[in-house]
Amino acid sequence: MHLLIVGATGTLGRQVARRALDEGHSVRCLVRSYKKAAFLKEWGAELVQGNLCRPESLPPALVGIDAVIDAATSRPTDSLSIKEVDWQGQVSLIQAVKAAGIQRLIFFSILNAEQYPHVPLMEIKHCTELFLAESGLDYTILRCCGFLQGLIGQYAIPILERQAVWVMGETEPIAYMDTQDIAKFAIRALSVPATLRQTFPLVGTRAWNPYEIIRLCERLSGREAKITRMPLNLLRTVRRTARWFQWGWNLADRLAFAEVIASGKPLNAPMEEVYTTFGLDPAATTTLETYLQDYFSRILQKLKELDYEKTGRKTASARKAQ
Repeated sequence: MHLLIVGATGTLGRQVARRALDEGHSVRCLVRSYKKAAFLKEWGAELVQGNLCRPESLPPALVGIDAVIDAATSRPTDSLSIKEVDWQGQVSLIQAVKAAGIQRLIFFSILNAEQYPHVPLMEIKHCTELFLAESGLDYTILRCCGFLQGLIGQYAIPILERQAVWVMGETEPIAYMDTQDIAKFAIRALSVPATLRQTFPLVGTRAWNPYEIIRLCERLSGREAKITRMPLNLLRTVRRTARWFQWGWNLADRLAFAEVIASGKPLNAPMEEVYTTFGLDPAATTTLETYLQDYFSRILQKLKELDYEKTGRKTASARKAQ
């Protein structure tokens, strides 16, 4: 199958591209920068320059495509706003896909998006879901809630470097999932008719709160975490302040997501029927424990090797000095 993947340089998109290539699909990636997407070309993907916020760049990228997988979303550091990328850009893509005569589109959304109309990203994701449902396309919506990959920068690295781990006092448990496992569902959806015009949650094996993750990281790393608690009211103040500056609008909208993880509702969902529909084995899903254990094992081994090399160089220098 000839696939166009949008957002392929992102944390999730790159895993979707990798999985699609591994399963023998022909992959084209819509990218803003050839330089930043060079690794995709090395993997075997075709690169075409374009931008969701430039609708005229979309039709050429869709020529000869059988299905589109949309993993694009704005980033806090982007110059473009959430509204420009996650709403206007997505609408342009859906319209371009339909105009090109392509019927199949897979879209990544966020779990429980409809429950938070006051949170910009959630409201926009939900509106995009509704727009896609009314488009007439054979869509599949996959609703994620958190990536295991994000835990490295949030917890693992600060603990290893003896830096502060920031935790909101009222954070609810989240069922994080490995992006490689999410990619499996996305590619499998292409060949499972039961996924047409359906919406599915995609969550990990269990929901974890921050303190459980911190304790696990402490045990695996052998180091004690320095926890700094941030009251939700302080985060709201930062958000309001950021709204005063144009450069802070995107950041402020992202900070609003804190309202979701402090809502009193765990980000989790039952997955039994999802695994059955997709024909995937739940036992093959990466657990948070396994993911972090693998990370710390590799990092600690690397640190030991570096320390050994450093000690060896010192010993050699001492011998030369004698």
